[in-house]
This record gives sequence, C-alpha cells and structure tokens, in this order.
Amino acid sequence: MENDTIDKENQEVRRTRRRKSRIGESIENEKRAPKRHSKKKGGIVSTIFTVLFSLGTIGIIFVMFLLYGPYSGFREWLVTTAMTTMTHQYFATWFYDEDTIDYILDKNKVVEIDETTDANAINMAGLEHTTEYENEYERAILERDEKNNDYKIIEINEKKFDGYLVAVYDPSRVHTVVTEKLGVSGQYLTTMAKNNDALIAINGGGFNDPNFNSTGGQPLGITVSMGEYKTTASYGGSGGIIGFTAENKLVLGKMTLKQAQEQGIRDAVTFGPFLIVNGKASSVVGNGGWGTAPRTAIAQRKDGIVLFLILDGRTASKPGADMDDLIEILQNYGAYNAANLDGGTSSVLVVNDVIVNDPIDSTGAHKTRPIATGFIVSKDDSDDSDHELVEEKLK
Repeated sequence: MENDTIDKENQEVRRTRRRKSRIGESIENEKRAPKRHSKKKGGIVSTIFTVLFSLGTIGIIFVMFLLYGPYSGFREWLVTTAMTTMTHQYFATWFYDEDTIDYILDKNKVVEIDETTDANAINMAGLEHTTEYENEYERAILERDEKNNDYKIIEINEKKFDGYLVAVYDPSRVHTVVTEKLGVSGQYLTTMAKNNDALIAINGGGFNDPNFNSTGGQPLGITVSMGEYKTTASYGGSGGIIGFTAENKLVLGKMTLKQAQEQGIRDAVTFGPFLIVNGKASSVVGNGGWGTAPRTAIAQRKDGIVLFLILDGRTASKPGADMDDLIEILQNYGAYNAANLDGGTSSVLVVNDVIVNDPIDSTGAHKTRPIATGFIVSKDDSDDSDHELVEEKLK
C-alpha cells in the first residue's frame, strides 16, 4: 500500500517534469522564432541588393558597349546629333576626345553639289494653273484650294516625324525678317511675324550662340532683308547664301558680299547644308553628320513655287528627320534648289501669328526659342486665305 502511494507520487513528479519540459521547449522555440524570421528578412534584402547590383553592372557594361564597342552606329548617332545642337554638345564631349569627334564627323557628312544656282532654269510661266499631274505629289502642290490662291499647307506624317509642307505660289512675297535687337538678342518668330504683317513665317538661318545661351542675336554670315544688308560677316560652314533675287528666284551659293550684291540678292540668310542644287541632290555620307532632330528647309521648284518644310521631332516615338529625309521629301515635291535651315528648337511654322507645329526645347517643354532670322510670306490686299488644315490650332 505504501509502495503504491510512492509510485503514484513518483509518476506525478515525472508528469510535472514533462509538463515543465514541454513548456520550456515551447518558450525556447518562441525565442528562436524571431531569429529565424530575422535571418529570412536579411536573406531577402541580400537577394534584392544582389539583383540590383547585377542589373546595374549589366547596364553599365551595355552602355560602355554602345559607347566604345565595335558597333559604331550608336556612337556616330550620338556625336552627330549632339554636335549639331546649340546646348547639348557635352553629350559627345563627355565621352570622346576632339580627335574622335572630328573623325566621326568626317565619316558622316553632306557632300554638297559644287555649283551655284542657275537662276535661268526657273521658269515662272509654270505658275499658271494646270489640271494635269504627273503623280500624287504634283497633284498635292498644283491642285489649289478653291478659297486659297496664296499658299497651300500639306501635312507630312512619317514613322520618324510629323510636320508640314507649305507651297507658296507667289515667290515675290517671300522675304527675310530679322530680330529688332540685331546683335544683342533674338526674338520669337511669332513676334517677328506680327511686326512684319506676315501671313506665314518659318525660322531662318543659323546664329552665333556664345556660351550656348540661345540669345539668337547674331545671324551667321550675310543677311539681307528687303534689299538691305543687315549683316556682312564671313562664313566658312556648310552651305552659304540662301536668298531670293530681284527676279524672285531662290539662289544658293558660297558667295562673298560683292558676289551676293552682283547676283541682286534682295532677301537672304546664311546656313546649310545645301540639299539640292540645279536639280542635283547632295551626297549624304553615313548619317549625314547632322543626326536626327526637328528640321526646317526652304526650296523652289522649276515653276517658281516656293516650298517651306517644317518637321517635328524629339519625342520617344518620333525623334525627327535627318538630311536624307529632307532630300527625299523635297525631291518628291519637285524641288529644284533646296537648303537646310536652322533646326531643333528653332524649327517653327507660324500662320496668322500662331505656331501650328510642335517645337520642343532642350528641357522637353513644348515651346520654341528666340531666333535671329526668318522667312515670311507677306500679306496683301487680295488675300483670301483659307486656313482649314490648321484651323483647330489657330483657335
């Protein structure tokens, strides 16, 4: 009996010990649990860091491959696009020395036709109305709007760019305008158009840009406005004089001041390159050396009709045009003489004092900048212009 009692007591003691042991194990497990969680959390952070580091390393290797690898396409695009801008040449100079940049620019350039325009080839009799057209481009130019005998705006929509081609039927009304603050600062084209009572206006030639501040006050080379020589500086860049004679013919040439005066230039700017001279297109070597950007060009057909071409760019889907694009479009529409004008943020089309294209500046903002010169179509008393194509934008 006594032994039974002792056995029961011993069993109870063992049960108590087992309970305490289980409780202790539970407590110990709870203590360990946060440590396992901490280790798991640390593993996740380490994995994320490793992935990010790996992606960063791959990105750097990829960029270095584009900048310095065996494939030259990206390198040439970067240098030619950057070096033809007013404010972003550092994109090229950060990565390449002067010799490399010069080498790339020499591989990518426009080889101009070494001729001066033969003005006798322009026959104004072609301005008469016709009902026969060789192709869709001829129809677009020559089939005039019933309510508009002054000009016609044609939309341009391509994979890399959008824009407008303006056919001006009376070349005698095309003139050069100049900033009122010549030598100091440029003006917005809308201001110049309004001040000169313009029906239509586009930006003109290049300008000096000290310290890349885009003031636009000093036109390059020779500038003539309605017979008055506004600037007479020498010019050694591509292209040269882009101007109209007293006979209303567009003349392109590398001229001195005396030669320009002898040609009877009444309105002109200086820039380039020349794209088409006497019906012959310039040769584009590589990508042409001007990169891809918004563009402006001026041209004249053999029948005397003047063409203004304005192309937008600088968006993710539509970066802009190169020199080949300009030549192709202008040839399609019958240009006999054509020249590139200032591009990028300067590329602007103004109709009735309103910008109708979409200029984008270096910050990505949808706006233009002050410029030195422009070409306008002057108004006259008989204007009956119909702005139907750009009516919504004019509102």
